[in-house]
Amino acid sequence: MTKHIPPLLALLEFALCAQPSAPSPIAAPLRDLPWAQLNFLHTTDVHGWWGGHLQEPSYSADWGDYISFAKHLHEKADAGGSDLILVDTGDRIEGNAIYDSSKPRGKFTYEIAKEQHIDLICSGNHELYKKTSSEGEFYHTVPDFKGNYIASNLDIYNPNTGRLQALAPRYKKFTTKNQGIRILAFGFIFDFTGNANNTVIHKVEDTVKEDWFQEAIRDRDVDLIIVFGHVDIRSVEYATLFSTIRSVQWYTPIQFFGGHTHIRDYTIFDSKSVALESGRYMETLGFMSIDGLSSGGTKERPAVPQKSKLTFSRRYIDNNLFSLHHHSRKDEETFPTEHGLNVSKQINLARKSLGLSERYGCAPHDLWVNRRPYPHKESIFTWLEEQVFPQSVEKSSRIQNGGKAMVITNTGGIRFDIFKGRFTKDTTFLVSPFTSGLRYIKDVPYKAAKRVLKLLNNEGPIANMLSEQNIYLQPPEHVAAKYRPEMYSDEIQDVSSGDSPAQSPMLLGSKPLIPGYTTRDDVGEDGDDTFHSVIQFYNVPNCIQSSVGFDDKKDEPEVVDLIYNEFIEKWIILALEYLGEKYSEEDTQYYLEGTSFTEIMTEWVKEHWNVEGDCR
Repeated sequence: MTKHIPPLLALLEFALCAQPSAPSPIAAPLRDLPWAQLNFLHTTDVHGWWGGHLQEPSYSADWGDYISFAKHLHEKADAGGSDLILVDTGDRIEGNAIYDSSKPRGKFTYEIAKEQHIDLICSGNHELYKKTSSEGEFYHTVPDFKGNYIASNLDIYNPNTGRLQALAPRYKKFTTKNQGIRILAFGFIFDFTGNANNTVIHKVEDTVKEDWFQEAIRDRDVDLIIVFGHVDIRSVEYATLFSTIRSVQWYTPIQFFGGHTHIRDYTIFDSKSVALESGRYMETLGFMSIDGLSSGGTKERPAVPQKSKLTFSRRYIDNNLFSLHHHSRKDEETFPTEHGLNVSKQINLARKSLGLSERYGCAPHDLWVNRRPYPHKESIFTWLEEQVFPQSVEKSSRIQNGGKAMVITNTGGIRFDIFKGRFTKDTTFLVSPFTSGLRYIKDVPYKAAKRVLKLLNNEGPIANMLSEQNIYLQPPEHVAAKYRPEMYSDEIQDVSSGDSPAQSPMLLGSKPLIPGYTTRDDVGEDGDDTFHSVIQFYNVPNCIQSSVGFDDKKDEPEVVDLIYNEFIEKWIILALEYLGEKYSEEDTQYYLEGTSFTEIMTEWVKEHWNVEGDCR
């Protein structure tokens, strides 16, 4: 069973941040870390946020700070005779300008990532969308983490030989340094189907039947089995892995680490098996601990049997120096390490060389992905639908010559919020890091075009096909709600101003709480290290649509240009086929000469938000 840790509150002084432009963290009440025999630090879905969050104090620590933090926790483990293992479960790329604006893409990412020693690491789906990024794993990440990178169900066509091979070893067995705990580890990716054709992903239900896996899980000289991967911890894939392993290892503890859905979560499989998922974008450092494991022993310690009752504990750490100082029992003087400072400097130099602080405009107010209902004036999707798309596409020659158009994009192409104030080169890639351009099919009968959006958004053949192929058009957090409908706010509150109920501070004693994660998981509500007030979370559709050159509430043109984000082209064509209109890829063309959505948004901001003076 999992132990409830009583809150230990701490209010420390403000701490300095590693990146010069990052805000200082805000003092808040904290819960301590539940240290035990075996401990873990877990990152997932970093998406290139090596520099931390430069507009959010709660997540303003960078990768260099994480390196310093891990060093201090390793020293604590060594001093107390426990063990610490670092895990990363993929999606280290796409989502931040350090990766996405560099040429070649990833120029700085691989060098920054490898500075942290990670004991168990695997691929996410974003490493696999393109041939170049999967080869980046092959040439850089796998050798950088040789022996620690695991690919239990992922193959790649070797770019040197053309032969299909495992991207990395299928599993790993190792013994911890201090306790002598014997561990068997597997690294998976979910049943992803959107990968480039130079990689092959084997379904989990097939992989568990393979001889090598069946032989590996029958190893009896094992104290703990770790299954880590880019997989939702409440998914069918992990349920399959749990049941398969448990069928032959009745009493061996199994620890799962997941990712992909960008949320904090923890679930219990049985009294000897739990799973942790640790958020996104370097907002969260997951901490996991286990007490009562058996061990094979070391020179200093004899072997011990497994206790009758295991204790599993978790903590979701807000990634800022206020939290990191407290949990490492360090301060401004003693926390920074030479290695960590050097990496922070490396990140800063990368940002400067890419010109990421260049200002494109000033956002007049916040625009949210999830914190506002759709439609709403502070929804980023309403902004796109009512302003960015119509005002950008109407400049095209086809509209100028009297044409009509409908523009469709998936909400999952928008990755982050826009905060009031400076809108920089960095901001553009935080909001939309992808290279997809707009494509179109000209002169589509309006009677069919106007029904495409409904097919993409609602239950029906297209939605069912997307689900069957594990392809989701919404942001990842909404994919998580497939298994967790309670994530959504019960009702739409009055969120018309900044001091709305969703953002109002709550009180713990006499101290106001800032908005942030208030996680509910299988154990309860005490997992977050920092006490926060609640943030509302609202549903959004798969796709949104704009009409250009006509009023879709009054007019019914005979034909329209159907414009869409290149990423959803397959589903647009299928929807039209279902509606009786036969098109193929040969009937499509780039719109605005293939300009990416990121570039379209940038030009819109420069034109409409480029005001004089400082941003306030």
